Amino acid sequence: MKSSVLAATTLLPAAVFLAGGVGAEPGNNDEPPPPAAADAPPPPEEAPPPPPEDAPPPPPEDGPPPPPEDAPPPPPEDLPPPPPEDAPPPPPEDGPPPPPEDIPPPPQDWGPPAPDLVTNWSMPAPHALPPGIVNERGMQVKTILVARSISEAFPQIHDMIGVRPDGQRWHPSGLAIDVMIPNPGSPEGIALGDQIVDYVRQNAGRFAMQDAIWRGTYYTPAGPSGRGNGHYDHVHITTFGGGYPNGNEEYLREDGEPPPA
Repeated sequence: MKSSVLAATTLLPAAVFLAGGVGAEPGNNDEPPPPAAADAPPPPEEAPPPPPEDAPPPPPEDGPPPPPEDAPPPPPEDLPPPPPEDAPPPPPEDGPPPPPEDIPPPPQDWGPPAPDLVTNWSMPAPHALPPGIVNERGMQVKTILVARSISEAFPQIHDMIGVRPDGQRWHPSGLAIDVMIPNPGSPEGIALGDQIVDYVRQNAGRFAMQDAIWRGTYYTPAGPSGRGNGHYDHVHITTFGGGYPNGNEEYLREDGEPPPA
């Protein structure tokens, strides 16, 4: 047994030498050593699964985060910013512009208008004419108006005749009056008759004057128009009538009516 151990000890180094040199060329050991475990690249991380086809693309890394699904849509870029909560609401687009602050508000529509003291200080205010000295029964409205106006404008007149029988239709139809002149042949009486004729002609439109006769002269609204018969003691005045009254008429003296001379 001792000889067997010795033989094994002698053969072991030779076997090791032969094993290391088999297949190897001396001096040609240029193959790189296998990489160490520390130099090996790390295994790839698990990549996320691809997004589904109907999902929106992911936002860029430097962009704002996407709005939540239940948030209201953002306002368009061309709309003005909303006013602050404590500001008054803006006026409607089709409404009138607000008035400047230094202009006073317009006057209210209700209530009586303010009197114009500059233009009306010298004019008599209009007022209803009371019944005059003539009996108005059977007279038409324009004839009543001229009779009441003469009664107020000429207090010197104390007698006036309206409807009466006559061969012409003017007096019976309520279209004419006779203004009796006191002292008709005196200078004062003649002047008074002339004033009445002028007064009626100046208001011919309002009185619906047709004609007047005084001291043998026939007058129209345009002036003397020929000779008339008689009428030396009264001024005869004819109107176009205007119809018979129904009780609701109001006879007014108008502003600016020229007073008798």
